[in-house]
Amino acid sequence: MRNRRMRKYIAFMFSLLLAVSVLVQPVSAQAEEPLQVHAKAAMLIDADTGQVLYEKNADEQLGIASMVKMMTEYLLLEAIGEKKLSWDDEYTVSEYVAQVSKDTNLSNVPLRLGETYNVRELYDAMAIYSANGATIALAEMIAGTEQKFVQLMKEKAKELGLTNYTFVNSSGLSKEDLKGMHPSSNASQDDNLMSARDTAKLAYKLLKDYPEVLETASIPQKIFREGTVDHTEMKNWNWMLPSLVYGYEGMTGLKTGSTDFAGYCFTGTAERNGQKLIAVVLDATDANGKGSYEARFVETEKLLNYGFNQFDRQEVIKEGETVKGFETVEVSKGKEKEVAIQAGESLVIYTPKAEKTNFKKSLSLKGSEKEEDENPTAPLKKGEVVGFLQVTPEKGTEINYLTAEEKKQAEVSMKAAEPMEKANWFVLSMRAVGSFFSGIWTAAADMVTGWF
Repeated sequence: MRNRRMRKYIAFMFSLLLAVSVLVQPVSAQAEEPLQVHAKAAMLIDADTGQVLYEKNADEQLGIASMVKMMTEYLLLEAIGEKKLSWDDEYTVSEYVAQVSKDTNLSNVPLRLGETYNVRELYDAMAIYSANGATIALAEMIAGTEQKFVQLMKEKAKELGLTNYTFVNSSGLSKEDLKGMHPSSNASQDDNLMSARDTAKLAYKLLKDYPEVLETASIPQKIFREGTVDHTEMKNWNWMLPSLVYGYEGMTGLKTGSTDFAGYCFTGTAERNGQKLIAVVLDATDANGKGSYEARFVETEKLLNYGFNQFDRQEVIKEGETVKGFETVEVSKGKEKEVAIQAGESLVIYTPKAEKTNFKKSLSLKGSEKEEDENPTAPLKKGEVVGFLQVTPEKGTEINYLTAEEKKQAEVSMKAAEPMEKANWFVLSMRAVGSFFSGIWTAAADMVTGWF
């Protein structure tokens, strides 16, 4: 009887374990599936370093709609920083701006012909509500005309390292929405185009140079001209802000865009536990290929969750530390033959949580003439850069960055941990004599060895 009960108990436990394994298996398999983003193009990067965590069709030029306003924001904040404009400067509404702002089918605040508005309220309308008339007004303030402003956009894009773009206006509207006043020099192209990579680059540079843009981009709602007949509730189009309908923890910005041509696009920025990410989706859809406001936020959430959940920020090197295997370097003409070195800055790299990533390191030296692979020459000051330590994974794919410039961040400067005086003439002379006779001895030894 007891054996029969034991057999029943074992059979029951086996069945239970089998049932649990069946239930768990699909979840595990799903976690291992590659990320599926329903968009024509997508990009996910680290906002601090530009390290690329995910990309899909990242180099095809596609419509970006109102996300082009990120360039308008950049040029405005630059003009403010250079004191070419101030927040209190006033703009008198042109016929072009008045006509565009009247269109209630577009995102707009009312701007009346001949009336004045200051830079701050126009900027708020653009950054929060994606107001098109307000954007064109700012372009006219900065450059005189939108046509001239488009030229500034192109020049700035080149300066920022963008390579895959076509700019035709400041707002992102399609040609037919501009009331016949489309900038004439761009008449051959109807819409603004950018690749997902360049869109990510633009957002990255904007946040690097003008992080204050997020102070405005993260405002969920604001009133334009409160208490007047033009009172307008400006609700942020970024519905992923924490208090809005698709609220996402840590969402901070940045810019939405949608037209019939571009589809539904979004550049989202978010921060959690010190990790800052930038996600870009162009022409987002649901699983059935249908575009919508919801789809762009759902696909952005996928990207951000992937970044936050699947990667760790690993501090590979700490500022001021002595790196094992690279404790010293030889010094030419120094009082001592070697000098202790240490890391000039920290190096943080995103690594997959699912696997342990080991790194290999290599040191490129810089001499007094800054030539590669040449020992530094005394005298040296404490903290003087003597070389650069490159870091790459021992296995797996190479660490990718937005541009070659950002890729340099996968290296750290190595600095002299102490000063090094130049040796006096007598010491240098004795070293030279020693080297001379050492060379002769080595040559003789090699010759004798050759005889045998």
